[in-house]
Amino acid sequence: MALLEQWRKLAYDQDADKGKLQRFWADYFEKEKEIYAQLLKAPDEVVKGTVKELADKYGVDLMTMTGFLDGINDSLIEGNPIEEMEEGTPVNLGFDKALLYKNMVAADADWLYKLEEWRDIFDEETRKELYMEQKRSTTIVKEAKIYPNDPCPCGSGKKYKKCCGRNR
Repeated sequence: MALLEQWRKLAYDQDADKGKLQRFWADYFEKEKEIYAQLLKAPDEVVKGTVKELADKYGVDLMTMTGFLDGINDSLIEGNPIEEMEEGTPVNLGFDKALLYKNMVAADADWLYKLEEWRDIFDEETRKELYMEQKRSTTIVKEAKIYPNDPCPCGSGKKYKKCCGRNR
């Protein structure tokens, strides 16, 4: 069974005790935070190795590293083959800084996008702009509905039904 399949079975087990699952995720998020803190200290360095080597490098178990690789994959410049990953599979952690920051915001992972290490990468204004860019990209804006007796939006002064609404 591929590592990712094992990870998902463990992390998203619907039959698991809720308290046990909450402790599992709390522990995972703490380890994830430590790995990101280390990566962000040298953001331009592309960390490479096998899944097992990276797990050893960051002092985590294989499943935690698999979950980490699953989480960061969308932020990588060159994605890893996470679906068929085994412990000997070579992977890299070369990430796009802005994309990683925005993906952390999208995941509502404030413990990650508020890491101190981001201050050395982006100034406060850039972080705010990336934050707002991400939030705007997921905001759905509904246009105001135009009713037949409303003034036509083209500015003719006629009712919509007698102007632009006629061709509908």
